[in-house]
Parts: sequence; C-alpha cells; structure tokens
Amino acid sequence: MAQTPKNTIDRQKLNDLLDYYAAKMKRQLRHCMHCTLCAESCFLFKMHRGDPRYMPSYKVINSLGRLYRRRKRLELKDLEEIKEIVWRNCVLCTRCWCPVGVNIPEMIALARAVCRSQGVYPRLNENFQQESWL
Repeated sequence: MAQTPKNTIDRQKLNDLLDYYAAKMKRQLRHCMHCTLCAESCFLFKMHRGDPRYMPSYKVINSLGRLYRRRKRLELKDLEEIKEIVWRNCVLCTRCWCPVGVNIPEMIALARAVCRSQGVYPRLNENFQQESWL
C-alpha cells in the first residue's frame, strides 16, 4: 500500500543528500553548455517531436539545478513539479549523451532520490495501478 505524502520537507534529509553530492553535481551543472546536442540521443525527445521539456539538459537544469538553486526555499509543490520531470519526462534509459561529459543519468537519479527521500514519487491509484505518463 502506498504511503500518504508528507506535508513538510525534511530539511535535514534534503540537505544531507544535496551536500553529499554537491561538489560533483554543481560542477556538472556548470559544465552544461546548453548546446542541446544531448537532445538527439533522447528517444523521448524524438518521440515527442522535439518538445524541449524532453531534452536531457532541460530535465537536469529544471530538476537537479532547481534543487540546488532553491534548496532553502524549496516547497513540496516544487518537488511535485520536479517529480513530473524526472519520472514522466525521463525513463532513465541512460542513452543520453553529452559531448562535454556531463553524466545526465546520474543527475536525474539524484533528483529522483531527493524526491523519494521526501515521499514524492509516482504512486498507485485507487485501482492499484502505477501512475503512468507514457
């Protein structure tokens, strides 16, 4: 049975996760040149006819980047929006490729872990079916 979501953010858990990976993740966020070359490696981007919300760089900047930028002001609604990006717009197939060497799947996985640590993740509906966006 799915847990009910919490109403507040556990700042300690959030900070512990973000602090542990901060040096590596912030470096990778800075290295993203917004060149959009990663887009061609994403089948979801192609399947959605070039919708920028499915571009790997967009997903990273608007999930993990947002977590680091808004960290002290982060609210549950922010995590719900990030949940949409990291679970709906990415299947974590690890096919995304960055010419600069940014590890996009690792960054999306960390954003998922942060959301999960706060009880924000896809749930079962009333018919015990997993949320699905595909």
